[in-house]
Amino acid sequence: MSAGAPRGAGGPGEGGGLRASLSGLTTRGRSFVAAGIAASACAYVLGQGALLRVGMLLAVLPLICVYALHRTRYRVSGSRRLSPGRVPAGAEARVQLRMDNVSRLPTGLLMLQDRVPYVLGPRPRFVLDRVEPGGRREVSYRVRSDLRGRYPLGPLQLRLTDPFGLVELTRSFSSYDTLTVIPRTEPLPPLRLAGESNGYGDGSRRSLALAGDDDVIPRSYRRGDDLRRVHWRSTARYGELMVRREEQPQRSRATVLLDTRRLAFDGAGPDSAFEWAVSAAASSLVHVLEQGFSARLLTDAGSSVPGEGAGGFSAGGQESAEAAGLMMDTLAVIGHSDGAGLSRAYDAVRGGAGFGEGGGDGLLIAFFGDLDDVQTELAAKMRQRASGAVAFVLDTREWGGTPAAGHDVPPLEERLRRLRDAGWTALAVPPGSAYAELWRQAGTARAGTGTNGGRE
Repeated sequence: MSAGAPRGAGGPGEGGGLRASLSGLTTRGRSFVAAGIAASACAYVLGQGALLRVGMLLAVLPLICVYALHRTRYRVSGSRRLSPGRVPAGAEARVQLRMDNVSRLPTGLLMLQDRVPYVLGPRPRFVLDRVEPGGRREVSYRVRSDLRGRYPLGPLQLRLTDPFGLVELTRSFSSYDTLTVIPRTEPLPPLRLAGESNGYGDGSRRSLALAGDDDVIPRSYRRGDDLRRVHWRSTARYGELMVRREEQPQRSRATVLLDTRRLAFDGAGPDSAFEWAVSAAASSLVHVLEQGFSARLLTDAGSSVPGEGAGGFSAGGQESAEAAGLMMDTLAVIGHSDGAGLSRAYDAVRGGAGFGEGGGDGLLIAFFGDLDDVQTELAAKMRQRASGAVAFVLDTREWGGTPAAGHDVPPLEERLRRLRDAGWTALAVPPGSAYAELWRQAGTARAGTGTNGGRE
């Protein structure tokens, strides 16, 4: 968090003049003023000079405190450090606050508080004793949320009080920090699923020609090339030393499709079917990236995460880690869509919607809510462009909800049968299921039907 303004107790939020400072009178301060005015009026009527002096003292004392605090010229700077800035739901993050007195004068008693959303817990408040010139004070607190999302922290505020508790003024810094609460993820076992035979686990990279058929033509020898790669036939033909080009590894691809349609899921909250699907999608993305896949996240709207690599898929190395962060940030704030169908997602899997030709190749992991006959048929067709496909189907009725009005949904077993007939490995998701166990069941089901989904 940036430093405060060069004067005052809180910097940028300071201002408003003496009249604004009067609004800082506490209940005790207002009571003193009221009692002083009442005593002065009675003293005037009764002709009591001593009572008049007492009344004037009671009325003037809070005003003196207001003026004194208004004229206070502390020079302080504040900073906030959030660690980490991205946490799973239910985990804690630590926030460290630091106040520096950059003036040549000591401060008085300061009350420091930070503004946080109510879902992160109570507002933290700290009392700072006198801070010497050039001194600093550090305090910390923890925040935690069971709900994913992006939560602003700040602004940091200083509250000045007088020794009598008659006035309380607040000065605010201007900057914010953001805590991103991502979905919970589960570690998944490294199973061999359809679509992964070209590159899963130790064999996660397959060698392909770098530039198609032309790439088989050897190139001229360059200093440092391994002599074992010399292509003698081409050397004799061209009259110069020629070497075979290196074949370049291409990462296997995985697409995680998340159905976010409002009419497909009923209810919200940490224990809802939709939150289960979001958390499972996050677990899948983390898992396939750890296994060396190039991954992308799709929704029913057919949109991918901004900032991914070519074709909507993440790249390798550091770029893969950055893409994972983008996907987790997207899942942290994703909500229900108003879409009615999966046509855009189908186009994206098929290679349309700007994702490039062949974008649907590789492993497809889908999380579906309620599917009517039309959407079930469309989901079944997605299998044609994937070398392996696994679907986890959540039924609103089983999760204690009610299907959307006018949305005719076939029985769950019927939907599963139609997906399996199309080559999907389709599993139902009972309420409260552990995703790791369902993932293991998916691998067992594939092993029992063969790598082609029973379509050998």
